[in-house]
Amino acid sequence: MRPTCQTRAPERGSFTYSFDALAGVIEEFVDAIGLDRFATYIFDYGAPIGLRLAMKNPDRITAIISQNGNAYEEGFSDEWGAWQAYWREPTEANREACRASLSPETVRSWQYGTGANPDLLGPDGYELDIAYMARPGAEDIQLDLILDYRSNVALYPTFQAYFREHRPPLLAAWGRHDPAFVPAGALAYRRDLPNAEVHLLDAGHFALETHHREIAVIIRDFLQRSLGT
Repeated sequence: MRPTCQTRAPERGSFTYSFDALAGVIEEFVDAIGLDRFATYIFDYGAPIGLRLAMKNPDRITAIISQNGNAYEEGFSDEWGAWQAYWREPTEANREACRASLSPETVRSWQYGTGANPDLLGPDGYELDIAYMARPGAEDIQLDLILDYRSNVALYPTFQAYFREHRPPLLAAWGRHDPAFVPAGALAYRRDLPNAEVHLLDAGHFALETHHREIAVIIRDFLQRSLGT
């Protein structure tokens, strides 16, 4: 059964939709449930959130699993033009140019469909995403986060310094056909973590949608060897 998120989200204007703020929410959640030591699984937007927590609390992190979770500029594909223009010049025109990346067709065909085996890709994931994006105010919240994504790129050198200083065991399980984050982003982890394990899978951005069994086996083996469990 696929879990769904039914938590309430504050309206835009009553909460600052930024990656720093989201990291603060997750940190409060981790504290509330009493996680003192944990391995973290980071993916897409969750990567810079999880890495913020790791930098702030390095002693709590036992391992990092990055599934298409980028931390290097070479991980960007050539599909980021509209977003990068918005980062450089946050005009209304550049904001509107990013709205196409939130359309149902983009979610269905580009985000989920690119590089994914259509025989393995079920509709649940992208149909849920499309439904949630249709909620009032959701697109403008996402456009705020698209602009703030530049704060993550600015932190990449700091993330990389954290890797070098604290040497967390790291596994990159990466869909090699991701249209947004290319395999170079996975391989780049080895520059700062020479022992990082990299697996490039015949999958797209949402690799779990089609390769969850393979990734589960890889993760289990990695954690058993890294943590001795």
